[in-house]
Amino acid sequence: MTTSVHPNAQAGFATGTNELYDRVRPLYPADYLSYVRSQVPKSTVPLKIVEIGAGTGMFTRALLAHSEWSSSIGTLRAIEPSGGMRDFWTKSVQDNRCTIVNGTFDDTGVEDGWADLIIIAQAFHWCLDYGKAFTEFARILNKGGAAVFVWYLADREAAGWVAQVQHCVEARGNGSPRFRLDVLRQAFSTPEYTSLFHPQEEAQWAHHGLATDQIVTDRALSWSYITMLPPDEKAKVAEGIKGILERGDGKVWISKEQGTYQDPHTARTMISRKK
Repeated sequence: MTTSVHPNAQAGFATGTNELYDRVRPLYPADYLSYVRSQVPKSTVPLKIVEIGAGTGMFTRALLAHSEWSSSIGTLRAIEPSGGMRDFWTKSVQDNRCTIVNGTFDDTGVEDGWADLIIIAQAFHWCLDYGKAFTEFARILNKGGAAVFVWYLADREAAGWVAQVQHCVEARGNGSPRFRLDVLRQAFSTPEYTSLFHPQEEAQWAHHGLATDQIVTDRALSWSYITMLPPDEKAKVAEGIKGILERGDGKVWISKEQGTYQDPHTARTMISRKK
């Protein structure tokens, strides 16, 4: 590889951490996937897709399970720098149209002009050099191709408990990059971006999944920098979250008897079309 990967990603997503990650991270809403599909010209089917930062295959599997996407995919080439995540992806994605290899945002190994579409789900905030990445994206996209950036984020504005859990976890961030809209918008104004792509198209909307105290706690413990903590520090995180959820500021119950409540998230996408 020609570039390094963020050290917290290397350690936090190493072998042995990915089963929990895949089990507790929230699923992408079907209507959100439909919206993204509607933004890709129908004339390009069957699609040649490069998915960078494919992780454990959560987004790959979501596409394959979605009727509008599954019928449109010709070939999907996943790129992922974490060996542990690639191993999990290989076990969890069962479709002969899909393959995965080692690579990074600015070193994909894909041929010039091969891709109709690049998809990066829940990963671009890990990018170390936006200019090099956009140069690589433009190289591998064909004329009229596009890059789609996807995030599905806890909505800390929707309920007090969400904001408190996020703060509890992020306090142990240790320099890990996180989604910050202002920082990302700066990335889309780099000289490399503006010379190679049209202005990004943005969309977002609210979605409520289902949560339990166990799901929320396990999800927090799956964050890369939390997985690296010693056991006693992980226990402190879990205890802090337990107190937050017992207070339950802003919880909207689905079934109090079953311990289920709304899990507010914001789905956000940015689409960049090659000039």
